[in-house]
Amino acid sequence: MTDAAFSPTDVACVERQLGRAPRAMVAVAHRCACGAPDVVRTLPRLPDGTPFPTTFYLTCPRVNGAIGTLEASGLMRDMESRLGTDEDLAAAYGAAHEAYLADRGILGEVSEIEGISAGGMPNRVKCLHVLAAHALACGPGVNPLGDEVVAALGTWWATNPCSVLPEDEAT
Repeated sequence: MTDAAFSPTDVACVERQLGRAPRAMVAVAHRCACGAPDVVRTLPRLPDGTPFPTTFYLTCPRVNGAIGTLEASGLMRDMESRLGTDEDLAAAYGAAHEAYLADRGILGEVSEIEGISAGGMPNRVKCLHVLAAHALACGPGVNPLGDEVVAALGTWWATNPCSVLPEDEAT
C-alpha cells in the first residue's frame, strides 16, 4: 500500500464526489485511472470523537454505483456461502481482516472498535464497497474477495472518464 499526500484539489474533488467535506481523511490511498482520488485513508476516530472502522473509504460515485449493482445481484450472498465451504478462501479472508486491522492500527488504536475491521471480515460479507476499497488501496493479493469485486467492476472509467476535476484544476 502506498498512500499519497493529498492536495487541496484532492480534498475539493473528494468533497464533490461525496457531496460533503471528507472527514478524518489522512491520505489518498488509490487514484482512478482518470487521476482523481477514488479511495481515501481515514483516521479510526472522526473529529467529533466517533469511532470509525472504515480505514479505506471509497469515494468515487461511479464505482460506488457499479458496486451497488453487484450487491443487488446477490454477489455478497454467493461470496459468503463460499467462505463456509472453501477453507483456503476463508483463511485468505481472515488474513485480509488482520491486514486491515494492522493498517488501521498504524493510525491509532480505538478501543471501541478493537478487533473489528470492515465489510464483514473475517466471517461475513456485508459490504462490497469496503472490500473493493481495501483491494484498491492495498493492491492485489491482500483481500481475495475485494480482488474479485475489483475484477467484476472491469474498467468503470473507460467509457466516460469519471474525473470530477475541471481540466484547469488537474495537477
